[in-house]
Amino acid sequence: MSQGRTKQRQWVKPASAPNSEINVTPLVDVVLVLLIIFMVVTPLLEKDILVRVPETEVENEPPPEPDAQQIIVQVDKDGTYSINTEQIAASDYVTRLKRMLNAKKADEKVVFFMADDAANYGKLVVALDGARAAGAKILGMATELPPNAVIQGTQATPEGAPPAPPPTP
Repeated sequence: MSQGRTKQRQWVKPASAPNSEINVTPLVDVVLVLLIIFMVVTPLLEKDILVRVPETEVENEPPPEPDAQQIIVQVDKDGTYSINTEQIAASDYVTRLKRMLNAKKADEKVVFFMADDAANYGKLVVALDGARAAGAKILGMATELPPNAVIQGTQATPEGAPPAPPPTP
């Protein structure tokens, strides 16, 4: 081997014991930088968004009484269409509505829609699009039947009034 010298391993001892505490200085630096960024950016986010709101109109006269000749389209929960009292197949809906609307004046082409709460939303949209294609100028959503409307074989009555008997043929 070598000339009588043996190799010895030498170990270096650290001058102090290992530190097991977390150094929070970098964490505090990062948090302060983020705080400054948010303080600068926050006033820029508070810009007002301009929204056009329609002007409100106050009408002193009561709305006109419902016309017996109004067109009311019902969409049932099973997806069937009814125009006033008559149940219509989906394929005949637009042609039948077009025929009814062509008999009216241009400013009277109004169609009201009533949809069952459980009705498919897509069927209602198809009914609305079909009415527009048939020539309806104004589309309305009805939440209650007019007092003189006849729907599905029974006459609608105001709340508290006894129901009218079904029409006889």
